[in-house]
Amino acid sequence: MDVYEAVASRRSVRRFTDRPVPREVLERVLSTAAWAPSGSNLQPWHAYVLTGGPLDAVKKRAGARLAAGDPWDEPEYEQYPAHLKSPYRERRSAFGEQRYGGLGIPRADVDARQRAASANWDCFGAPAAMFCYIDRDLGRPQWSDVGMFLQTVMLLLRAEGLHSCTQMAWAKFHRTVAETVAPPRDLTLFCGMSIGYERPEAHTTRTGRAPVRETVTFVDR
Repeated sequence: MDVYEAVASRRSVRRFTDRPVPREVLERVLSTAAWAPSGSNLQPWHAYVLTGGPLDAVKKRAGARLAAGDPWDEPEYEQYPAHLKSPYRERRSAFGEQRYGGLGIPRADVDARQRAASANWDCFGAPAAMFCYIDRDLGRPQWSDVGMFLQTVMLLLRAEGLHSCTQMAWAKFHRTVAETVAPPRDLTLFCGMSIGYERPEAHTTRTGRAPVRETVTFVDR
C-alpha cells in the first residue's frame, strides 16, 4: 500500500471484529511511528497500548459508569470552543448528520444518538486500543506534534491492513483509564485510539471533506 492509498483508505472505523492484533504488528507500527516529526525532536507523546484483560477492564469500568449515569470527569482541556464559528460549526453539524443519518438515527432522537455514542467506551468492539498522553506543561506546538504522531500511526496501521478510530471521548473518562494504565500525574490524556480489523458488514460511509479551494491558497505570482 503506497502513501496515497493509505491516506485515501484511512477512515474512522466504528465496528471491529474480535480478531486479535498481533503484538509484533503493534510494535512494528509504533517503533516506525517514532520517526514522526516534532519540534526540536521533543517527541512529546506517551502512548499506552492495551489488549486482553487490561483493555477489558477499562471497557468494563467505563460501561459501569455509563450504566450508573456517572458524570464525565472534569475536562483537562477544551475539546471544542464554546462558540464554534463558521465554517467549522457547519462542518461539525454536517458530520453529525452523516454519522447518525448513516445509522438511521434522526436528529431529534437524542437517546438513540447517545446510545450510539456510548459505543466509544467499548472501543467499538476493537481488541486493541492506544491511549495517548502529553505532558500537561507543554504547549500548543507540542500538541500538534502529538497529532502528527497519531496520523503516522494510523497510516502505518492501514499499511498493515488494520483500521483505527481516534477518540477524544476517552478524555471524558480519563480517571477510568488511569485506574489501569497508572500514568504519571504530569500527563494529560489527549485521546484513545481503537485498533483492529474492520467488520466486513460495517457501515463504510465516509464523512465529506471541504474542497481544496476552501482550505488551501496557492500564491504563485
